Amino acid sequence: MESIVFLGFNLYAWITILTVLSMFTVLLFTKIRADLVFLSAMAVLFVTGVLDAKEAFSGFSSTSVVVIAVLFVVVAGLMHTGVLQWIVKHLLGQPNSFPKAVVRLMLPVAGLSSFLSNTTVVALFVGIVKMWSKKLNISPSKLLIPLSYASGMGGVCTLIGTPPNLIISGLYQEHTGNTMNVLATTIPGLFCLCVGILSIIAMRRLLPDRKAPESAFESTGDYTVEFLVPSDNKHIGQTVSEARLNDVRGGSLIEIIHYDDVISPVPEDEILMGGDRLVFAGQVDEILDLRKSHGLVNADHHVFNMSEVDKNRQLRTAYVNFGSSLINTAIGDSTFEKDNNMTLVAVARKGERISQSPRSVVLQAGDTLLLECPPKTNVATSNLSAQLHFFDSTQVANIGKKTFISTTIMIAMVVLSALNIIPLLQCAFLAAAAMLIFRCCSVDQAMKAINWDVIMVFAGSVVLGLAIAKTGIAERLAFGITETLGIKNPILLMAAICLAGNITTEFISNTAAGAMFFPIMYEAAEKLGYEPYPFMIAMMISVSSCFATPIGSPTHMLVYGPGGYRFSDFIRIGLPMNLIILMSNILIVNLIYPLTPLN
Repeated sequence: MESIVFLGFNLYAWITILTVLSMFTVLLFTKIRADLVFLSAMAVLFVTGVLDAKEAFSGFSSTSVVVIAVLFVVVAGLMHTGVLQWIVKHLLGQPNSFPKAVVRLMLPVAGLSSFLSNTTVVALFVGIVKMWSKKLNISPSKLLIPLSYASGMGGVCTLIGTPPNLIISGLYQEHTGNTMNVLATTIPGLFCLCVGILSIIAMRRLLPDRKAPESAFESTGDYTVEFLVPSDNKHIGQTVSEARLNDVRGGSLIEIIHYDDVISPVPEDEILMGGDRLVFAGQVDEILDLRKSHGLVNADHHVFNMSEVDKNRQLRTAYVNFGSSLINTAIGDSTFEKDNNMTLVAVARKGERISQSPRSVVLQAGDTLLLECPPKTNVATSNLSAQLHFFDSTQVANIGKKTFISTTIMIAMVVLSALNIIPLLQCAFLAAAAMLIFRCCSVDQAMKAINWDVIMVFAGSVVLGLAIAKTGIAERLAFGITETLGIKNPILLMAAICLAGNITTEFISNTAAGAMFFPIMYEAAEKLGYEPYPFMIAMMISVSSCFATPIGSPTHMLVYGPGGYRFSDFIRIGLPMNLIILMSNILIVNLIYPLTPLN
């Protein structure tokens, strides 16, 4: 099979190319989970003989992948001891201008993201920034994009700050036998961060001024109406379904209050009794017709609000994620409410409540939903996390002795690794063990903190990079860039491949982009006769510098709904940011790590 050659590629290479292109297509245009896509790609490469069994599953034994898994436990210790909450509370302050606010926000976020999951940091800060922006009299949309950008730019400042850095450094070690220092990207990363902060301040007019989505939900009386069932009502003794109250024009029945007993969601076979209080949500003016059609009367006072809802139910705001299966569907056409024990009360889009029955609204990514649900819904471990993002779901930890202990453990891990006293993998294992021994987090919390979907993607990325290198695709592409395109200058070569990686990472995960472009950059550098190390540093920064689309990073998705953004908002400020950071990246890497010819 290897003897069959077409356009310079053998059959195994074409299988790999088709697999990669198929992955691109599926990740871009479908809602299939990324971990399943990568697992399928690994299976295809193994079954077709492109990789043998050891190679096909080498990702799971890769040092960088194991490090990522262990670091999840370390982060769990920091989260459950309140380290992040303490930092948020003491660092933001009360700046008196927008430039100062941007600096006070982006620097601590970038610092945290250098050692912790970007997504974790942004999820923690979103709610804080929204409240902070109100105090500063600044629209949240002016600060949430800088928040997301800061997490990405901070993540590249250390090898453990973002997965692509671990993947690329791990692949570099496997190719050369040389280990990268955990702070190898610190100076280039800090330079790009400073340039990024100054660019945000200079281009602040490009930041949108949007109305906060949940501002449409400030008064529950605007979208709910309550009726009492009089003692002589003809529907007493009937079920909700028999009385035709379960699906009324303009809204839906979300609660029945039998004296002190709150029924929500309301089952169709619930019996109506005299004195029941019925709570409807939707278009109030249309729902009011029920007074005449069903003989109901207005409630004597309005009890349905944020503080008076039954203690076993509460109102929670959520945003529809990109890739959610709820997109292009109406809640009323699905079993979502029944499956999750929730009731949809209202829907807002771009800061304005949609004036129609909420259960009939066809949802879009970024829509704001007001849901009545159990207060202890475990969003993080349920299927809801893939559909919606709840901003009131973060647990607030107590600040105390364990906060100091977990911080000390984290600092010790970084210092020992940075000074090459103990390798990063061993440091991570020791730190994770210390978090458990000193009870900074429980074993159960540690296991739940490990995101196995993410681990699968990382492992698949390593295998994909191996296939691209083994089949000669990387070598051929490197040859094409250096010979066919005639790029002989190493700096131009670095810039060209970094630009390609930057464009690619706007549409797929930065981990996948790093794995795909590592062998191409490595082969291209060697083809020109230069040590690949500086090229790898530049690639690390490039594949994590995705600013132009909200789908380019999970952190962009986290702020998209809360900021009331439109897709074009990211393009307008993100495109110039991409170019500015790319040029800054190439400049600083070549100053800090001068290109060295191979011996």
